[in-house]
Amino acid sequence: MLAPGSTIGILGGGQLGRMTALAAARLGYKCHIFTPEDDAPASQVSARTTKADYTDREALARFAAAVDVITFEFENIPAEAAEALVAAGRPVHPAPSVLRIAQDRLREKDFLRSIDVATANYREVGSIAALRRAVRDIGPLSVLKTVRLGYDGKGQVLIGPDTDLEAAWSKMGADVGILEAFVDFGCEISVIVARAESGAAAAYPPVENKHVDHILDTTIAPARITPELAMRAEAIARHVAEKLGIVGVLAVEMFVTPKGEVLVNELAPRPHNSGHWTIDACQTSQFEQLVRAVCGLPLGSPEPHSDAVMKNLIGADVEKWREWLTDPAAKLHLYGKREARPGRKMGHVTRVVPRR
Repeated sequence: MLAPGSTIGILGGGQLGRMTALAAARLGYKCHIFTPEDDAPASQVSARTTKADYTDREALARFAAAVDVITFEFENIPAEAAEALVAAGRPVHPAPSVLRIAQDRLREKDFLRSIDVATANYREVGSIAALRRAVRDIGPLSVLKTVRLGYDGKGQVLIGPDTDLEAAWSKMGADVGILEAFVDFGCEISVIVARAESGAAAAYPPVENKHVDHILDTTIAPARITPELAMRAEAIARHVAEKLGIVGVLAVEMFVTPKGEVLVNELAPRPHNSGHWTIDACQTSQFEQLVRAVCGLPLGSPEPHSDAVMKNLIGADVEKWREWLTDPAAKLHLYGKREARPGRKMGHVTRVVPRR
């Protein structure tokens, strides 16, 4: 167990790192950010920052020597960087092996199938010829995705009966992709699980997610699904976290079909956008749970004390911040980003309704 006053190293300097650092400070921990960015959101609220590329082994070694434990705030950092930090003698949570699974869509789907978790039908595609075969196998409606690095809809192409497959392959923009069957879902949900090194776990209730242009727009907590579906979704998330052996937090994104099937879509082994509501509506936020898990502290209660609706502030949405401050039920969170670009997450606002 790491005592307060210890330093948590965070790979990545975005808003997830920022909110983790704020939660860590409340418990008496310092944070040291490793990021290639200038004036990163997490750096603005942390004790120290190392600005360097993730491939800089000397900078990684200095970083390891200056911290007591290391975590990451997004999964697209090179797994080699996390492995180098482990080799330098520092614990990294979640483990680099988890990172390697989560940053590769094909490896992720193969892992889920190996532990008997249902997903959409999928095929690996490494050429236009392979894409043609995969479309014949899966059917006329599907989604072509890059295996690595895509997020918020980037690197994804919807395939229909009349799609020019050569153009779709070119637009996807990678040497290897994954073709997934299009899921006609009733709703999208996610479950966030915190897990300690002891194996103790705490799950938040499933939430319902609404996307606009492939970017999360609104999260409704709790999800408007039956208690039976909620129990099943939570059980799936706990099962995945246990089989991964994760130490930290894991977000499991799922589709619920009109027939009541629950299909896992993606995994994120770090705090997740759909868990931001926990800051204002739960006994313990997802960010505090991450701090507790990586420092070896007992996990907190994930129990909500309020229902909530979280709205992302994307691009120019942030200019309405004054309006949100006039709403007594709204909790405004801004990320300290200087430039509001289209599609860029600038902050979020959560409206809470206390439970009686």
